[in-house]
Amino acid sequence: MTDLSRLPPLRDVIARDGLRAKKSLGQHFLCDLNLTRRIAAAAGDLSGCVVFEVGPGPGGLTRALAETKAESVIIIEKDSRFFAALEEIAEASGGKVKPIAGDALKVDLASLASAPRVIVSNLPYNVGTELLLGWLKQMHDFRSLTLMLQAEVVDRLIAAPGSKAYGRLSVITQFCCNVKKVLSVPAEAFTPPPKVDSAIVHLIPREDVPADITFADLEKVTAFAFGQRRKMLRSSLKPLGGEALLKRAGIDPTLRAENLSLTQFETLARLAAQS
Repeated sequence: MTDLSRLPPLRDVIARDGLRAKKSLGQHFLCDLNLTRRIAAAAGDLSGCVVFEVGPGPGGLTRALAETKAESVIIIEKDSRFFAALEEIAEASGGKVKPIAGDALKVDLASLASAPRVIVSNLPYNVGTELLLGWLKQMHDFRSLTLMLQAEVVDRLIAAPGSKAYGRLSVITQFCCNVKKVLSVPAEAFTPPPKVDSAIVHLIPREDVPADITFADLEKVTAFAFGQRRKMLRSSLKPLGGEALLKRAGIDPTLRAENLSLTQFETLARLAAQS
């Protein structure tokens, strides 16, 4: 049975264990349990789900997740300094929280538990985008992702065509998911405060992903299109057929990548794969 009431305040744990955030690991601690509960709530009803949390640090979000109706909470932490604090939470949770020592970039989360699986994490800034891209490739393995990232990264995830933030990450993410920003988090909410604000984004797998387009197909097209984003598409897509490809897709070859919709990128990916 979960009983977290006997745990010491998070700031006391940090002081007791001499925990300092490491800049090299992109660490910033969330000590406000009211805020971490809001993040957990943003993930929706977790009843019966296995929740994965990456980079829990001293366990502020972990505590909030342990209070939900999730079946279990599997936490992946590579920094051994936090193990004592996380084991305390695991014990107070009655075994609901399961700490694992490891590097999330090298762990296949889906192999650790059966569905339904969700990810709820305050991601380390230095590897957040890399982790997200890895999970997008296997998005069908998860019911949802609820992630805290730098605000500017979240802006890119949700960006519309023609906007300054719209780019390769926007297209790839929106190809895989329905994505929504759900909460803004100011820098001063963290200890120590980072130099930028953060935001929470909620991602749900798309049910209408075209079956004839692979993630790799879209990666290839967007890599060329946005690799030289100030050039016209007839130039940037030349290795894939350039003007001839664009003509088959019914797209003006003088447009730039930032002008194309997701549907147009899907068409290009489909045709390029057929060539």
